[in-house]
Amino acid sequence: MSFPVSTYTARLDAVARLLAEQDLTAAVLTPGPDLRFLLDSDLETHERFAALVVTPTARRIVVPGVDAADLRDGVAGEAGVEVVAWNDGEDPLSLLGIPTDAPTDITVAVSATMTADHLLNLQARGVSTVNATAVLREVFMIKDPAETAELARAGAAIDAVHRQVPSLLRAGRTESEVAEYLTTLILEEHVSVDFVIVGSGPHGADPHHSFSERVLTDGDVVVIDIGGTLDSGYHSDCTRTYVLGEASEAQQDAYRVLRTAQEAGLAAARPGVTAAGLDAVVRDVIDAAGYGEFFTHRTGHGIGVSGHEEPFIIAGNDTVLTEGMAFSIEPGIYVPGQWGARIEDIVVLTADGCEPLNTTTHDLVAVEVPA
Repeated sequence: MSFPVSTYTARLDAVARLLAEQDLTAAVLTPGPDLRFLLDSDLETHERFAALVVTPTARRIVVPGVDAADLRDGVAGEAGVEVVAWNDGEDPLSLLGIPTDAPTDITVAVSATMTADHLLNLQARGVSTVNATAVLREVFMIKDPAETAELARAGAAIDAVHRQVPSLLRAGRTESEVAEYLTTLILEEHVSVDFVIVGSGPHGADPHHSFSERVLTDGDVVVIDIGGTLDSGYHSDCTRTYVLGEASEAQQDAYRVLRTAQEAGLAAARPGVTAAGLDAVVRDVIDAAGYGEFFTHRTGHGIGVSGHEEPFIIAGNDTVLTEGMAFSIEPGIYVPGQWGARIEDIVVLTADGCEPLNTTTHDLVAVEVPA
């Protein structure tokens, strides 16, 4: 169990409170981040239906009979969640404990992970549905001290990997070879690897490039973006940029702008600022220096039991940032067909600013190329 049972009970109570405040009948939450957060469960039932049902006054989880024992023995059982099993050939939706074939005033919040077959079946029974992500965002976005501690542990874990990156980068080695080493190192600090990006030379201009058989060469700027999952389900995510040998003057100039923009974001991240406002602070620095067209993605994303979750630090998002929120600040500059660079830290908002959870250098780290 990642946290005391009282933590999960409090989270379930918070969901029930939000449902009552928004006059919703229930939340129907399917396997994925929602169940990890609320029940410490990584339940996988494949095509079979499973869902945690929370109402303002009750909570149960409907699961295939083959999975019921694990739920009863876990947080669900200890937190007083009723475990309702169904067997193949039976109708699990009839066990949800909410009216089906019901009047239109029945509205439930459903997980984004609910597959279309189950969602359409639920809707066909006269139940109106809304996106649970929007309804329950407050519960997920504001991290409690235990969650912040896990994210700090994740930050330290991925920092430990980044500190070893310079020893992995060498001319003549392929991106795939570097990625293989990184995978091994991430698994030394985490229980699983979320992603590995090794973007060398022109591949660095593709923010979501993974890795390839391209051979690293002298003068390459290399973007390394890596992340993993801890045993508690919380994620790490950090990007640093390296150069084999010496960067060109143009690259050094662009990187100075990038670093200034990221530092501006760190300084501006505080309660009361909107997500869009923080994005603008970072973007304005890059725009003013003439690199605006080369910053092609949002400034950041929330992180927790999901690698990407709210709040999203992006233009148009009027979410007011609040103490306890955790998200990335990760501007990038990408010159198509040539090179790219990104600096990414995970931060947690404090009462009057933010605390970065990644502490490795923001320098464009030069890796010596043997003569």
